[in-house]
Amino acid sequence: MIPTAAERNRPRWRSEDPVTGWVGAICIAALAFFLRRWHLGTPHQFSFDETYYAKDAWSLLHFGYVRAYVEDADKTILNGQVTGLWQDGPSMVVHPEVGKWLIAAGIKVFGMDPDGWRMASAVVGSLMVLLMCRFVRRVSGSTVIGLVAGFLLSLDGLQLVLSRLALLDIFLAFFILCGVHCVVADRQWLRDRLAAGRTSRWWQAWWRPWLLLGGLSFGLACGTKWSALYPLAAFGLLAWVWSAGARRAFGERRPVLRSVLLDGLPAFLALIGVALATYVASWTGWLLHADAYEQAFSNTQYTTYDGGEQWPTATEPDASGLGEVTQSLRSLWYYHQDVYTFHSHFLNDSTHVYASKPSSWLVMGRPVGVDAQTEIQPGSQGCEAPSGSTCIRQVLLLGNPVIWWGGCLAMLVSLVMWLAARDWRHGVAVVGLATTWLPWFMYDDRPIFVFYAIACLPFIVLSLALAMGHLVGTSDGPSPRRTAGVVAAGSVTVLAVVAFAWFWPIWTDVLLTKSEWDARIWFRRWI
Repeated sequence: MIPTAAERNRPRWRSEDPVTGWVGAICIAALAFFLRRWHLGTPHQFSFDETYYAKDAWSLLHFGYVRAYVEDADKTILNGQVTGLWQDGPSMVVHPEVGKWLIAAGIKVFGMDPDGWRMASAVVGSLMVLLMCRFVRRVSGSTVIGLVAGFLLSLDGLQLVLSRLALLDIFLAFFILCGVHCVVADRQWLRDRLAAGRTSRWWQAWWRPWLLLGGLSFGLACGTKWSALYPLAAFGLLAWVWSAGARRAFGERRPVLRSVLLDGLPAFLALIGVALATYVASWTGWLLHADAYEQAFSNTQYTTYDGGEQWPTATEPDASGLGEVTQSLRSLWYYHQDVYTFHSHFLNDSTHVYASKPSSWLVMGRPVGVDAQTEIQPGSQGCEAPSGSTCIRQVLLLGNPVIWWGGCLAMLVSLVMWLAARDWRHGVAVVGLATTWLPWFMYDDRPIFVFYAIACLPFIVLSLALAMGHLVGTSDGPSPRRTAGVVAAGSVTVLAVVAFAWFWPIWTDVLLTKSEWDARIWFRRWI
């Protein structure tokens, strides 16, 4: 079994010093956590959709399912009273529960206040930086490129702000990245086993531990937001394509047929099967209280059932044992149909001042204002604006322009490298971006927002890091080309750092004079 020319001639990346790789990644993640933890409880309020997810998480902690709140619950909680605020019935939640359970874990440890309900996001956002270092190291084969990628991710404003808010999207992006990382690790694991001749028997070929972990990760991603279904499907297919390619590269007879039997089916079971089981398990709290939902939500504006407006399970006698489990699962299915109706039809006529089209997301065409205090008078809150002017505090969901704009250019290079040079590493970036971005064009007639693109960010950064690696080259000795490449790649990193420092105040609610704020708002659509 002789490797193909493509296998023999792949780039010669330096072998990893595990101490350097891990210590460097942990240090970058620690820096990321410091930046995300800094004044985490500011602003002291429910910002944007925190009013839903933080309170849902608090309810999950108490009851195992989400209950509706009394009027003015937000104000009461911020004043320090955090119990006795629930109504009797459950609440109609339109996103799965994994992300809210993570927010609940932070509240459990740190309390029901802004610092507590944002802590899980800060931790997961920092872990995402660590994972990015290891993921890009695995894809590129270079520890340096991996560390640069993690550092760039830590400098992005969209990732920073979402790591400082109790929203779901940072958890979604983290779990998608975990899933893709596992699929890439499986690619390398299978090739190592093929080289060692350890897949001759069917049970050896079917043992794919990385795909099992990938299924778990994608299940948790889908359990946070349904949009993770697209990368799950695409990378599941890509895992099979890579497997067939590996068998062909190692000289196996009938590689496609063997791959269908030995790789396709186990990949489907490991990824789709485990993801489905994980997803259903994440609804355990709901399932244990299915009867409450059957009574409260079997007659809503979303139901579209034949001959009536109730879930069929609402009028059935309560079952017991296995029958009760089946009945609860059926109710969960009807609930999902209602939620899908909400997302696909109910919001079509809605509007929002910060809504944007997906076509503008990658260039940060329309950021989202999370919070703003305007017209702060001189002398108030430390405002040092000149007479006749004012100060402002703002939290703006805006990506680092150097990373996003540079990443868009790099993605064009990745597309060419994948299609023309058949470089699988760039294919990961292209497929990742396509499956986390393009599906949103089907829903651009309803309010959607630029921060949904956080799931695209790891693949934007991967593409940028790979492009920087190509600029630097793989030769060991000094040369004019290598020097120019190092200068170009280093300049991108330095500019990203400068942009991070420049936009830091409008990402973290820092007090600015009106003129200082104006200098950071480069386009009218950023207001």
